Amino acid sequence: MEFILQLIDITLTTIKDVIPIAAIIFGFQLFVIRRPIPNLKRVLIGFAYVIFGLALFLLGLDKALFPIGRLMAEQLTNPDFISQWSDSVPGQLHWKDYYWVFLFAFLIGASTTIAEPSLIAVAIKANEVSGGAIGVWGLRIAVALGVAVGISLGTWRIVTGYPIHWFIISGYIVVVIQTIWAPKMIVPLAYDSGGVTTSTVTVPLVAALGLGLAETVPGRSALIDGFGLIAFASLFPMITVMGYAQITEWSAKRSSKKERETAEV
Repeated sequence: MEFILQLIDITLTTIKDVIPIAAIIFGFQLFVIRRPIPNLKRVLIGFAYVIFGLALFLLGLDKALFPIGRLMAEQLTNPDFISQWSDSVPGQLHWKDYYWVFLFAFLIGASTTIAEPSLIAVAIKANEVSGGAIGVWGLRIAVALGVAVGISLGTWRIVTGYPIHWFIISGYIVVVIQTIWAPKMIVPLAYDSGGVTTSTVTVPLVAALGLGLAETVPGRSALIDGFGLIAFASLFPMITVMGYAQITEWSAKRSSKKERETAEV
């Protein structure tokens, strides 16, 4: 009964959130473009699917993803667990003793990004538009690697307590430098790759991990240290995607050069 009441409450809240979007779309279609809405019945059914799907998704976040993210953070930072794998004295732990946290962050970042629906859609479109020059799996792996590195570095920042702006400013300096030298066709896609990672699958787990970690590591504040992992997850894919393009371009030029040298001989 409690589940049904929560679902109804979340559904009503979702309807309130979706109504402005529907009003803008229908308003422009009817009063600006001044044309009837094609396939109105199908559109309305689609909106119903969206509302119900979002309600279930939000309920799932509350019941599963957020709790499990915090639970994993609590378990991995538990002094009893860490003492099984470290010689450090409980209460005097070093950041190196949290290596299971960093490994978990890396793996969860990579796996959730690979499964991210928005990334899959962008990768397929990029492959189609580029005529196959941009591989679907190549892009997905490059983005996943960036997210994995970013989140693991972000968890290291939470454990050590270093200010977040050092990492973000340094990262964007690297992005600016890469932008100058990276193939021009990949730069906009690389920038968009940072955005598609902050979507339905990645954000809930990453946010829960960051908050859970900040709540369990001694001396950390959930408000100051718990947030920021999403920024890392958005930043580093830009670096890895442009790096992937630069390596691919360099490899292609090298192969072409070898072929010319072979032909001349």
